[in-house]
Amino acid sequence: MIIKNFEIKKVNLNRNPFVLLYGKNEGLKNQIKTELLRNKKTTINYEEREIIDDVNSFTESLYTKSLFENEKLIIINRATDKIFKILSEIINKRINDLIIIIDADNLEKRSKLRSFFEKDKICICIPFYPDTAQSLSNIASEYLKKKNIPLSRSDLNSIINKCNGDRKVLFMELEKIEFYVKDGKKVTKESIAKLTNLIENHSISELVDNCLAKNKLKTAHILAENNFSNDDCVLITRIFLNKLKKILKLTYEYEKNNDLDLTISLAKPPIFWKEKEITKQQILNWKPEKLKELLYKINNLELLIKKNYNNSINLITDFILNQVSIKTNN
Repeated sequence: MIIKNFEIKKVNLNRNPFVLLYGKNEGLKNQIKTELLRNKKTTINYEEREIIDDVNSFTESLYTKSLFENEKLIIINRATDKIFKILSEIINKRINDLIIIIDADNLEKRSKLRSFFEKDKICICIPFYPDTAQSLSNIASEYLKKKNIPLSRSDLNSIINKCNGDRKVLFMELEKIEFYVKDGKKVTKESIAKLTNLIENHSISELVDNCLAKNKLKTAHILAENNFSNDDCVLITRIFLNKLKKILKLTYEYEKNNDLDLTISLAKPPIFWKEKEITKQQILNWKPEKLKELLYKINNLELLIKKNYNNSINLITDFILNQVSIKTNN
């Protein structure tokens, strides 16, 4: 059964427990997933390749639930027609208390997976198309109004034109501007160009995520590939602080329940599937006490950068390379 993404409130996972989301608009997809999972506590994420490589293990897991589960909710990421046969067999078995959400990229009309979900009455199929310039403009205007950030129409249009129809990219760029103006700086065409020059490149958020996850090679690669400016350095510290506070809450929760998947599933706001694996790495690599120390160091680093503006690139680079190298989980 096909429904539009704006009809999401019509979806009842108890009545239609198999949902296919396909298309190129990750930002809108993530919003819909959040809506679908609003009242769900625990989810299990799989990549399509994991399932194909060990079908028996996956199928057996569908019948087992812990004492704390009333239902089993599974998300399958990056799905293609390769998994069609496996899924169709599972769906036809009508396993009780099983919910599966499938996330796929573009699927052609002749796709077996798409066709099955469009026709089967117990399944839901939701297509996602790129946002229009007008819809992105409306989203951005609402965001800027809420944050009380003035931005000219021409500057806003230049940002929207780089977003490739994906509101997730738009929100990332608007968040950069929000951090930038917190220091009382005015947004100019030059600052917009500097702040958004990472759309086609690795984002600052990705740099911080990989540093906190102790991914040395990836962190070094991002530093080497990007031409960060002095203005970027303060923004990097702000994003560091924001992410550290979130990870700190999660590490406290993890110390209480000693269950990584449960910690991720209970996170507020919810953690999107694309961020779950790297968030797990971050939780496992940090203790609350070490995160508190890092928060203190980041605050001092920001002050140091502001006092030594011309040397800020060296300061932030040395700091990141040092943090990604030291052990912090013991």
